[in-house]
Amino acid sequence: MTNPQRPSRERVVLAERRGARLVRTRVEVAEQTEVGAAMIGGLIRAQFGLAVRVGLVVVGVLGALPLLFALGPLGSAELLGVRVSWALLGVAVYPLLFAAGLVYVRLAERNEQDFGELTGD
Repeated sequence: MTNPQRPSRERVVLAERRGARLVRTRVEVAEQTEVGAAMIGGLIRAQFGLAVRVGLVVVGVLGALPLLFALGPLGSAELLGVRVSWALLGVAVYPLLFAAGLVYVRLAERNEQDFGELTGD
């Protein structure tokens, strides 16, 4: 009987070594260590900055309307017996606010998704 040659052993790796770091990042956030607190602080700053930017855009657009009414012909124009300025302030503002809210929610969710990817969730 002859003994067939066995192939040499090979190491099979199912995942990269980065997994240990991701688990450690989750632990840092969960235990509120200095690193975890800094990461959460970064998320809070990102969300706050986003809220300020979206708020400034909305205030800028709505704040420009009285100037537009004072300088342009829209201040005294009427449509179906209603001043156009009142129609814009009473009706057209709501789609703007809805769009701003929609943009804010999508960007805030993107910030949270990026944070989740950073922590490995």
